[in-house]
Amino acid sequence: MSDGGKRSEIRLTEGASQVLADLLEQSHEVAPADIPKIVNDMSRELGLAAVGIFVIDEGQKLLVPLMRPSDGSRGALSVDGSLAGLCYRTTSLRVTGDPLGGGLEMWLPLLNGVERIGVLRVRTPTLDGPTWYFCRLLASLVTLMVLTKGAHSDDYRRAQRSEPFSLPSEMVWAFLPPRTLGTDRVVSTAVLEPAGELGGDAFDHSLIGNRLHTTILDSMGHDLAAGLTSSVTMAGCRNARRNGSGLEQLVARVDDSIHEVFPDRFCTGIFGNLELDTGLWSWINCGHPTPLLIREERLVPEALDSAPELPLGLGHLTGAKRHVQQVQLQPGDRVLLYSDGIVEALSSTGHRFGLENFIDFIVRATAAGVTTYEVLRLLVQAIIRYHGGVLQDDATILLFEWRDPKVPPSPDQNHEHWRGALSPNAHHID
Repeated sequence: MSDGGKRSEIRLTEGASQVLADLLEQSHEVAPADIPKIVNDMSRELGLAAVGIFVIDEGQKLLVPLMRPSDGSRGALSVDGSLAGLCYRTTSLRVTGDPLGGGLEMWLPLLNGVERIGVLRVRTPTLDGPTWYFCRLLASLVTLMVLTKGAHSDDYRRAQRSEPFSLPSEMVWAFLPPRTLGTDRVVSTAVLEPAGELGGDAFDHSLIGNRLHTTILDSMGHDLAAGLTSSVTMAGCRNARRNGSGLEQLVARVDDSIHEVFPDRFCTGIFGNLELDTGLWSWINCGHPTPLLIREERLVPEALDSAPELPLGLGHLTGAKRHVQQVQLQPGDRVLLYSDGIVEALSSTGHRFGLENFIDFIVRATAAGVTTYEVLRLLVQAIIRYHGGVLQDDATILLFEWRDPKVPPSPDQNHEHWRGALSPNAHHID
């Protein structure tokens, strides 16, 4: 029997239904900072010992509580070294003995579709079907409360940051969409580092009807003007596509806008549209590194190669028409877009991470069944470690996977084996 079938047989008690109804009612007027307290207090009415809300930081390294511990510490949990992190990485329920009592400690993922927001910790004396079902519904409600109230306050953003952001970073992040989005036909996910010291890199993706639009950008320089160039490019791109422009017209408008506003600047980028019904991907490459196609756990060499074209902002030099490239994807294909900071930055010993290592990492992770969004998190952490924790240039990756909705994705069976064994105990990082 499916998980959904099991849940349909479980009925909430009258008290549990009332708690959820009261939470929903009070969520309209509760202050963002009070969300953890009201969720915890109302859950106690059902006998739950404690409920805690943890959100993911911008670098996806730590899970940070929205309500800080009473001892004044940050109270963060390592994504790669805690049971909470295991819940986040695998988006699955994790249960262990409660370290503070004789009951159980349960970790549930906070998910907005396929986007990972964080985790919910529930301490409970016992765990039965109705309690588990209530906690699942509570996690969904908490996710909506955090996202909705997060748009009205800086509390959510502040909790996500382990260090101050530069002004260019603040400007770029203000334009960025959610890190991950998807449906039964596609998943698109991206990472961008260093989160607090960005220059000119940016990404965008959006679902428009039966189409996925993707963009990756790398503006000239690593200063405020580079951030402004990327911001203007993203705004121009969104304005054009929301007005119904096709790829050629969209790129032409962005090209003209950059030349008009920043005549001494340019920006490389790739703009693409994926038809979700057919798997046809169309794109225009404006001086950016060639995208990569991974099919059946292997790189397809030269599958997405195209003749070089001028970066955005320089199109007026030739007046040449941009060329729209097309490829027919197969179900399960993954397309990878990346900035040159990924492969060209030097380590402390003077060696590059390189395209070969980059591709090898993606292929091995894909073969191990690692989820699309977790692949990128692991990859960018590996690149940061390779460069001694400091990147000389922005590193941006966007990966999307086209799926056949009639064929379910393979289970993530080898994920944790591939990553290596993890400690079952949560590690606090203050």
